[in-house]
Amino acid sequence: MRNVQAPGTQKEHTMEIRITKTTQPKSKPDPATLSFGTVFSDHMFLMEYDGAEGWHDARIVPYAPIPLAPAAAVFHYGAEVFEGLKAYRTAEGKIQMFRPMENLKRMSDSAERITLPQFDQEFVLEAMRQLVELDQDWVPNAPGTSLYIRPFLFATDPDLSLHGISHAVFCIITSPVGSYYKEGINPVRIMIETEDVRAVRGGTGYAKCGGNYAAANRAGARAEKLGFSQVLWLDGVERKYIEEVGSMNVMFKIAGTVVTPKLTGSVLPGITRKSCIALLKEWGIPVEERLLSVDELVAAMRAGTLEEAFGCGTAAVVSPIGELHYGDVSVTVNGGAVGPVTQRLYDEITGIQSGKIADTHGWIYHV
Repeated sequence: MRNVQAPGTQKEHTMEIRITKTTQPKSKPDPATLSFGTVFSDHMFLMEYDGAEGWHDARIVPYAPIPLAPAAAVFHYGAEVFEGLKAYRTAEGKIQMFRPMENLKRMSDSAERITLPQFDQEFVLEAMRQLVELDQDWVPNAPGTSLYIRPFLFATDPDLSLHGISHAVFCIITSPVGSYYKEGINPVRIMIETEDVRAVRGGTGYAKCGGNYAAANRAGARAEKLGFSQVLWLDGVERKYIEEVGSMNVMFKIAGTVVTPKLTGSVLPGITRKSCIALLKEWGIPVEERLLSVDELVAAMRAGTLEEAFGCGTAAVVSPIGELHYGDVSVTVNGGAVGPVTQRLYDEITGIQSGKIADTHGWIYHV
C-alpha cells in the first residue's frame, strides 16, 4: 500500500493494489521455442484515471481483454505511450530487472508530451514488482530468455471531439520471450532511408508512442522487400543527420571513437544507449554524442575508417550492423563480423542482466 498523489489535485489518498488470482492458470511454453511477444502470463496490472478522482482502482487481475468504447480517444487520436523492459532469472533462481526506473521516467516524459496523466513512478514500480512476483513461474531460466514487461498508458475518453484527456487506463502485461539471437549475435544488413522520416524536432520523436512506430512501417516494409533487416533514419528537416536504426539507437566506431547521434528531441533516449555510453567511458574508449551527417558516415565507409556499427535497445541489447547501404554505396562493416567493442558491450550488459557479472553501477532491481 502506498500514498499516491492524484494528478491535478492537492490531496493525497491511499491506494492499495488488489490481487485477484486466476482460477485457470495457463500452461507454460517451452523455453526452447519461445518467440517474442506472442504468449502472455496469467495476470496483468490495471488502474484507472479520471480528472476528478485521479488514479484509482489499482489491481492485478487475470489476463483478459480490456473493454473499451468504440469512441475511445486511443482509437481515433493515438493517445497512448508505452515502455518495454525485462525481468531475468539468475543461475541461483533469483529474479531481477535492469534499470526499471529509467523506463518509468521516460514513460512519464512520453506521457507529458501526449498530455496523458502523470503517475507515481515508485507506485508503478511496486505494481510491476508484485505482478512479476505473482507470475514468477513465467520467468524462463534458459540462457538468453527473459520475461518481457510491457507497461502502457492510453486515453479512454469516449468523445470524438479534440480536447484534453480526462480518462485513461494504465496497464502492465508480461510475456516470456526467447533469445533475440537464436545462433549468437549476427550482423544485419541496414538501408539508410531517403524518402520517409520517422520524426522531427518538436514532434514526438523522443516519446515512446505508437505513432512513431506506425510512421516507420512503410519504410521498414520497403527495406524488407529489398533484403534489409531495418532502416537507418535521417533527420526529418535537413535529411542529412543520422538518427536511429529501426527501433533502436545506433552507434558507429569511426577511427577509434564511438559516435552516437545526440539527443535533439527527435531521437529516443534509450536506456541501453545510456548504459553503453557509461560503459564505454568507464573502459576509456572515446565516445561522442553529436550530430553525425550521412555524408560524414559515407566518407568513413569509403575511407575504411568505419570500424564497427551497431544498434542498441532492450529487445536485442546490441545488434551488430554488417552492411550499410546508401543510394549506390554499399559497404561491409568489419568484414561482416561482430566487432570487438560491440561484442564486449553485449557480453557486459547481458552478463549484468543475467547476474553472471556483478552490478557495480546500481542498475539491477531485485524482485
